[in-house]
Amino acid sequence: MGMAVGGDSSYVADINVTPMVDVMLVLLIIFMVVAPLLQSGVSVALPKTKNPELDPNIIKDTSAVVAIPNENEFYIGKDKIAQADIPTKVRNILKDKPANEQIVYVKSGKTVKYGTVVDVIDKIREAGFDRIGLVSEKEKEKGAPAATP
Repeated sequence: MGMAVGGDSSYVADINVTPMVDVMLVLLIIFMVVAPLLQSGVSVALPKTKNPELDPNIIKDTSAVVAIPNENEFYIGKDKIAQADIPTKVRNILKDKPANEQIVYVKSGKTVKYGTVVDVIDKIREAGFDRIGLVSEKEKEKGAPAATP
C-alpha cells in the first residue's frame, strides 16, 4: 500500500500483483516438472481412433493395465512380466475390487501383431475377467478449421 503525502489520510487502493505473479510462475514450473512423472505404466505408441471412450480409471495405480509396447514385451504397471504370469498378476491387482469394477485395460503398440494381443486377451479371460478395455488415442481431425484468436 502506498502512503499519501500531505494532510489527506485516505488509503491508496492499488493492488501489488508482483508477488502473485512470482508465486504463479513458481507453481507453473513445479507443475511442468512434476506432470511427466505422474504418467503411470509404460509408454506405448497407441493406435489412433476417431471416437475413443475416455475412462479416468486407466491412469489410476489400482487399475490393471497390461501394456504391450513391442512384440513379446509385457508390462503390468511398470513391472516387466512374462506372458504366462499375466493372469496371476491381474488376479492379485483386482482381487479386492467389486465385480463391476474389475476391468482389465490392454494397451498395445501399433507394431504388435494382432495374434499377440488376442493371446493376452485369452489369458485374461482364462483368469476369469470378461470386462476388457482396449486403449487407443484420439485421432486428430484433418481439415478442421483453425481457431481464431
